[in-house]
Amino acid sequence: MIRRPPRSTQGVSSAASDVYKRQFQLPIPTFDSEHSKGSSELGQLPDWNLNDLYTSTDAKELISDLSWLEKECDEFAKDYEGKLKFLSAEEMLNCVVRNEKISSISGRVISYAGLRYYQKTTDADRAKFLSDMQEKITIFTTKLVFFSLEINSLEDEFLEKLLKENVELARYKPIFEKIRALKPYQLSDEIEKFLHDLGIVGDAWEKLFDETIAGLKFKIGDETLNIEATLNLLTDQKRKNRENATHELARVFMENIKVFTRVHNTQAKEKEIVDRWRGMPTAQMGRHLANQVEPEVVEALRNSVVKAYPKISHRYYELKRKWLGLEIMQVWDRNAPLPMESDKLVTWDQAQMIVTDAYINFDNRMSDLITPFFNKGWIDAGVKPGKAPGAFAHPTVTDVHPYIMLNYLGKPRDVMTLAHELGHGVHQVLASSQGQMLSSTPLTLAETASVFGEMLTFQQMLDQASDKTERKVLLANKVEDMINTVVRQIAFYDFECKLHDARKNGELTPSDINSLWMSVQSESLGPAFEFVDGYETFWSYIPHFVHSPFYVYAYAFGDGLVNALYATYKENPKGFEDKYFNMLSAGGSKHHKELLKPFGLDASDPEFWSKGLSMISEMIDELETFD
Repeated sequence: MIRRPPRSTQGVSSAASDVYKRQFQLPIPTFDSEHSKGSSELGQLPDWNLNDLYTSTDAKELISDLSWLEKECDEFAKDYEGKLKFLSAEEMLNCVVRNEKISSISGRVISYAGLRYYQKTTDADRAKFLSDMQEKITIFTTKLVFFSLEINSLEDEFLEKLLKENVELARYKPIFEKIRALKPYQLSDEIEKFLHDLGIVGDAWEKLFDETIAGLKFKIGDETLNIEATLNLLTDQKRKNRENATHELARVFMENIKVFTRVHNTQAKEKEIVDRWRGMPTAQMGRHLANQVEPEVVEALRNSVVKAYPKISHRYYELKRKWLGLEIMQVWDRNAPLPMESDKLVTWDQAQMIVTDAYINFDNRMSDLITPFFNKGWIDAGVKPGKAPGAFAHPTVTDVHPYIMLNYLGKPRDVMTLAHELGHGVHQVLASSQGQMLSSTPLTLAETASVFGEMLTFQQMLDQASDKTERKVLLANKVEDMINTVVRQIAFYDFECKLHDARKNGELTPSDINSLWMSVQSESLGPAFEFVDGYETFWSYIPHFVHSPFYVYAYAFGDGLVNALYATYKENPKGFEDKYFNMLSAGGSKHHKELLKPFGLDASDPEFWSKGLSMISEMIDELETFD
């Protein structure tokens, strides 16, 4: 998944938008700590080499780029503010290209600062450097807020004329369309500049959340673990360990509940104020616009998934309850390994081979795309004190390359996480040919390559299963991943909708938010579960709610889309690979309707989502035959 830009680059300003994206693997957190298996057991785990961005925080190239950026933002404003409506097609193209370069340079700076920070979020110097860079770039780029405001003030006929006159300018038409989609919600120039500057304050609340999460300590037996290690115990073979971890997570979350409640209240209120001033019809509308997806398409997805709860999550968890030999499942059994599941670790070299083979078996062109990730320092896989939890793929800027972060523990799901993030990496490399402004893929499509990479890896492992038991375990794990990707994320989306709606009526207490959380949990998970006291606080550690409101439906969108794509691939593989590469290479230059048309798919068709959900249901059908 992909993290949104800092608040300081959001809104209608495009100069530095989409320069800072971060990705977490939320459905199955790959959290652990220094107490996890070390490199000796898993093999030599790779570290990042950030030198392709900058060699140090005082590198002359970084200092030079900051100096150039400050000067260029000033000159850009002097050259173009108040003048866009008088430009020729060639002059407009030059304006856009200069804007794009500003975005690229600011993106490089923020990527470097951000990646250093996520390597060790507890390091005060790294946190300060990131904050300093964000502030500098916010100040520099405030002068460019006028750009998108003036783009939206242009007459349709004038802009259409310019696009017809210059082919190179016409290539940027999707950018103009994306900016102008915000026209009904645009405020005055002064207010837009004020909101741009104020974004620094919002970023501080996000850092408070990150640093609080990274600093949490949990007592498990004689050990003191961080959140990564403790959440990892929720997938432990021993039920008592899972139970102890759940109670300890609940205890620590409750101790810090005031901080988490304050962060969520502040973030939701800030969003409500900005949305109200902009005249946004719903809290979700800003996300839909950024994703370039129609609200009715998201609603159709949401309704289809909720309608399918009984035949997917409820049915699967009832099966799992029987396999575990339980009268009722507790929440700590949700991600429990199956009784027949092996706890054998997958070394890093084995994981690399499994995923690489799956990608190359799909298409040989994948070899050149994925090899640099493994041998050029583009992956940081080891678990280290203070390192950001989870996993993400960060695209940096188009003249460098993506970076992947993992917390690799050697579990089969970690192999799937590698496959997932590598898919993002491939997508980002291919889309980079579009240039900085057109490479960024809407979130609804950004999960396509990642989930497809998971599917390729899963199908290869399934085909190579040595016996019926191994096939059952693989199928069950895949179904659980899909439930976490589709059902759980839509439940998260419903929780966010309820949270933001409730915040409009006043300050929310911890009890208020807890109740909203529980209202979606029982509905989505079903009657097989009993919810232990304290589980109502588990909303507090989900980073998306703080960093990227309403991001989560993109997971369900991506999974449903990939299920439909994969079914198309199996039905008619001839020529599929070329169409797939073309889709990824398009980046953000095409709408989802255009991208899916060559495959005969349409996300606006309600049957589209039913087709994807049916694939999950059919896997559960097969699992029922094992009883």
